[in-house]
Amino acid sequence: MESGGSVTPMLTLEEAQAKLLALAPEMHSSLLGMLPVSAKRHLAQDVSALRTQPAADLSAMDGYALAVGDGENSEWRWVGESRAGAPYDGALSPGECVRISTGAHMPQGADRVLIQENAAVLGDVIRTDDMPEAGRHVRRAGFDFATGDIVLTKGAPLTPATLALAVSAGHGVLPWTEPPSVAVLDSGDELVEAGAPCGPHQIPASNGVMLGAMLYPYVGLSEPLGPVADDRAALARALKQAEQSHILITSGGASVGDHDLIQQALVDWGAELAFWKVAIKPGKPLMVATRKADWGTQVILGLPGNPVSSFVTCFLFALPLIRAAMGDPSPLPRSARLVAGEALSAVGTRREFLRGVSDGRTVRLSSSQDSSALLALAGANCLIDRPAGASAVAAGEDVLVYNLENG
Repeated sequence: MESGGSVTPMLTLEEAQAKLLALAPEMHSSLLGMLPVSAKRHLAQDVSALRTQPAADLSAMDGYALAVGDGENSEWRWVGESRAGAPYDGALSPGECVRISTGAHMPQGADRVLIQENAAVLGDVIRTDDMPEAGRHVRRAGFDFATGDIVLTKGAPLTPATLALAVSAGHGVLPWTEPPSVAVLDSGDELVEAGAPCGPHQIPASNGVMLGAMLYPYVGLSEPLGPVADDRAALARALKQAEQSHILITSGGASVGDHDLIQQALVDWGAELAFWKVAIKPGKPLMVATRKADWGTQVILGLPGNPVSSFVTCFLFALPLIRAAMGDPSPLPRSARLVAGEALSAVGTRREFLRGVSDGRTVRLSSSQDSSALLALAGANCLIDRPAGASAVAAGEDVLVYNLENG
């Protein structure tokens, strides 16, 4: 790994994300049933339909299935009923109809549905002045999908809709990509465990809890390895516990100060630097390394220790890395353009991600942009993306925004 005294050029956000995603571990796939799981999953391969949906022509409305024939009928003889799960047993001749419910099979000979609101019932005769055209209110067999059609492509996410589609297509299990195992290590002499007594020279270790909560929707519970003191022996013991994790995320100590020991501890552990420093604010001292393990290559992502910096870099780097490992074809966070609700200052040489509060149309700055301000971070619901060297923005102009709910 590179020594602290050497000069490392800063990468742009896109360069750093591309380099990191190229390192995403390849995960195995497993067959998963249709019960929801805690971790988000993506399909490991395409899925084809094992059946046709619908398997027969169905009614799309409650009413009467009509057999019209070649003549101009205005009334039909009511001869039976077709219900969902209990189709009419027989064929209709021209001038005949059956009572039909939504989702029920169209009888043989019927080619349209007269909705019940437009039907006049006179004993066993049905009349109408509002004749439906042929095919009206009929769901044709196979209009959704047919046997052999690819209904879900590799990388599709596990959602209520995709699960319902897979079941309808005849599947009881699906090949999903397993989530990577992730360990989270936060370090610093000033840190004390959550809820422990905290002296004036100390702070509660919030980063590990925060990062674990950000990762949970994707990987479930991550292994917490901290807080760990700024001590090489203590760091070595913590790293030993992370040897079987596909991804190790550290928070704090990634810089090169006298008491920032993560880089050297990783060298001692056998890691090699992939890149270090990204031209963003907050988050400049982001570090990425790899380590050969007996099962493959481990990815190490070193996040800054300031809580806002750790949050922003987890959002921009750690979550996309995990999504890429899980087979997500679009792992980067999604952006949108909103209207600035206030003026924004010009930007310096590093791209800035400002904490913001949006109502879905406009966005304003959070109360503080300090990288340690957790109160302002907790009140933010988006990041305002300000390119390096960007001019000042007046209220009412568009800005690029990342919704934090999008991950």
